[in-house]
Parts: sequence; C-alpha cells; structure tokens
Amino acid sequence: MLTLLLLGIPFLSALVLFFGKSQSAKSIALTTTLLGFILSLAALFVFKTNPNSDLLKINLPWIDSLGVRFDLSITAVGILLVLLSNFLLPLIVLSAFKNEYKRAYNFFALILLMQSAMLGVFMANDGFLFYVFWELALIPIYFICLLWGGEDRGRITFKFFVYTLLGSLFMLIGLIYIYNHTNVNGLKSWNVNDMYAAGKLLTVKQQSIVFWFIFLAFAVKMPVFPFHTWQPNTYVNAPTQGTMLLSGIMLKMGTFGAIKWLLPMVPMGVAHSGGTAITLSIIGIVYASCIAIVQTDYKRLIAYSSIAHVGFMSAGILAANQQGIQGAYMQMLAHGCSVVGLFLVADILFRHTGTRDITKLGGIRNMNGNFAVLFLIITFDAVALPFTNSFVGEFITFSGVFKYSLVASAFAGLTIILSAVYMLRSYQKIMLGEIKQNAGVEFGPLASSDKTILIVICIAIIAFGVYPKPLNDIAEEGAKQIITLIKQP
Repeated sequence: MLTLLLLGIPFLSALVLFFGKSQSAKSIALTTTLLGFILSLAALFVFKTNPNSDLLKINLPWIDSLGVRFDLSITAVGILLVLLSNFLLPLIVLSAFKNEYKRAYNFFALILLMQSAMLGVFMANDGFLFYVFWELALIPIYFICLLWGGEDRGRITFKFFVYTLLGSLFMLIGLIYIYNHTNVNGLKSWNVNDMYAAGKLLTVKQQSIVFWFIFLAFAVKMPVFPFHTWQPNTYVNAPTQGTMLLSGIMLKMGTFGAIKWLLPMVPMGVAHSGGTAITLSIIGIVYASCIAIVQTDYKRLIAYSSIAHVGFMSAGILAANQQGIQGAYMQMLAHGCSVVGLFLVADILFRHTGTRDITKLGGIRNMNGNFAVLFLIITFDAVALPFTNSFVGEFITFSGVFKYSLVASAFAGLTIILSAVYMLRSYQKIMLGEIKQNAGVEFGPLASSDKTILIVICIAIIAFGVYPKPLNDIAEEGAKQIITLIKQP
C-alpha cells in the first residue's frame, strides 16, 4: 500500500496540475512532496519494524504474455534512495517559490511526474517495469530543460536527450538478452531474482558483453568519463530546479541501477570487465577535478565537481565489495544534500549579484554573514570534512576501493584533495576579502525560502555527519544483501 501511495500521489497530482491548470500549482506541488516525505518516513518505520511487511510491496499482473508484472517493493537496497528523493523534492519545489514561470502548472506537474518515475526506478523488481520508469523519468526533465532553460537550450537539451536515450536502448538490449535466458517452469520472466539466476548461467564472455551494454546506460546517467560530455552544459543551462533534479536525484538512478541490477546479474562480467570501468571512473575523477579548478562560472564548477564525486561512487560500486557498496550508498545521500545546496547557492549568487563569475565576486561575507556561514557548512560537506555526512560516505567508499586495489585507491583519493582545492578556493574568492565596489555587486538579505532550504540542508549535513548510524545501518544491510546475491551460485 505504501509503495502504491508513494508512486501514485505525485502522479495523480501531476495530472491534476496538467489538466486543471491550477493557479495554486506551487502550493499543490509543495503539499504533495511533503506528503511524499511523510509517507517515506512511515515506510522507514514499517521497514525497521517488519522489513517483509505487505505494506512495503505490491505485485500485480500486468502483461502476462511477456511475464511482466507490476512488482514494486521497498527493501534495504532501495529505501535510502526513496528517502533521499522525498527529502529533496520539497526543498526543490520550495526553491522555486520566489520565481514566476509561464505555465507554472506545467512546470510543477513535470517535477511531480519525474518524482513518481524516479521512485518507480528505486522500487521496481521487474526488469521491464524498471526500464519503463527509467525512460519515463527522462521525459519530464527533457521538457523542464527545453521550456525553461537558458540560451541555446534546444541544442543542449537535444544532446542530453540523445545521449540518455541511446544509453537506455543499449540497456534494454542487455535486459532482453537476460530475459531470453530465463526459464521459470518453461516461461520467460522479468522478475529481478529470475534475471539474476539467468545472468549467472551465462559464460564469462556473455556476461562481459551484457555488462557493457547495461553499464553504458548507467555510465551516461551518472555520468562517467567519457560519457559525460552532455552534463556540464545541461547542468548550467537548465533552470536551477532542473539541475537539482538531475544532480541530486536522477544521477543516483545510474549508481543505484549498477548496485541492484548489474552486480548481482552478471558477477563474472563485473569481475572480468569492471576493472576497465573503474579505470574510466578514476580518469573522470582526475579529469573533472582539474577542469573544475580552472572554472570561473560557479555553477559550471559544481557541475564538474559532480562528475568527480560520482566517479568515486562508481569506483566504489564496481569494486564489488561490501565497503565499496555501503560507502556508495552513504555517498549518494551526502552528495544529494550537498549538490542541491551548492546549486541553490549558485542561484542565490546570480539572483543577488547578476553574475556567477567568481572573478567578479568577493566580500559577500561582509554583506550577509548568515549566508556566509550556511554556504561554508555546505562547502565543508563538499570537501568531506569530518563531522559532515560526506566524510562518512567517502571514508567507507575509499576503504572499499583500497580493498580492491591500492593503486586505484591512490588515484581515486585525489577527489578528496582536489575538491578541497577548487571548493575552498572558490569560497574564498566569492565570500572573503574586500567588496569589489567597481563590479557594482550588492547582496541583500536572503529570501525566507532560500534560508529555510539552506538551514534544513545544513542540519542534515551535520546531524548525519555526527551520528550516521541510523542510515549507515541500512546501507550496511543493503550492501550485505547485494554481496550475498553476488556470491549465490
């Protein structure tokens, strides 16, 4: 029941906004996302009480002739991503309250539709259903970027759409190949456990081929080098809320997909080809970090920073050990909080000063000390300072990569050092020093919505940095389940 409510309420609200064209679109969207967060907390309570509760699952026939079922559940493998999504969505909607949009009901309806699709990805236990939700999530973000993006949005959004669609088609081919090797009482099945069993019966060569077909879709979504070229321009060009959705939640579809669908399905393929994928992930860490260092546009700097951090997550996941997977879970949560906060900071800077150019900013601390403190906390989280939630995730992930390879961990660890270089230096140039009077920069008080969002994010950063156990226990359980599935014959 809870799974159906989590999925259905934002979907129905989106339909109400699309066809009702309500003038209260902002309030409806905020109420819907807050209700989603409350329901996800209820799901967490039920999960902690009884992980096998019927309230956390639904399994209905859908396309019997193809063995497709509407099979959703909330488990240790996916519950943290459901929580992250429903924690960030109200903040993303609230960040849009001060803006005026043409056809605002369409804008917020697309956000809610995307919420429903992403939750479907994190709860699906049927390969075909997983693919449907995966593709459905692309449609609303495409229109959000196309209709409300910046200059040259048509070309940039088209590139993003083509990249993601082509990657998804390769994944579909891989999933169909596994599906054709399933045999449940003489019938084909899309059930995740049946696909695990079928994938493990393939030869090493077959598993390696399937690995690359499916990993390509996840690598584009995250993105991992060299499939990242769509990302910086898309993140910069998209409206702030679109960028938050892409970076805070949507890229986690790729990391989550790799954990749930790739590792247990083709374990020999991961062992055979995962090293190459880890190498690409680590190249992306160093490459994106070096480019971030020379950026002057703060929003573009954050975009490249995201590529570096997700490369670290990818390396941890593909190390295919408990620490790597557990750390990636924690890092997904931490990155979602920090990157949404940072993109809001970039938006605040632009709205208050008319520029995101770091060289034209300075001394903002002197104009708004409260903003300086909140910005600093999020910056510390981005560089994984101890007692922030990013430190927990990065430390455990680093342990997993170290267990896999000393050399890989040495290069992957550069993300921690290089992120400190570009994040702290950019904060220094933007916030400290003297006010640049000749630039004509003025910085007034924060809007109440902006202040609320930054405070909530900072509380989450510190609370789960100081006491990560509640989330870390679930991450550990999810990682253990995946390792058990990998080792099953």
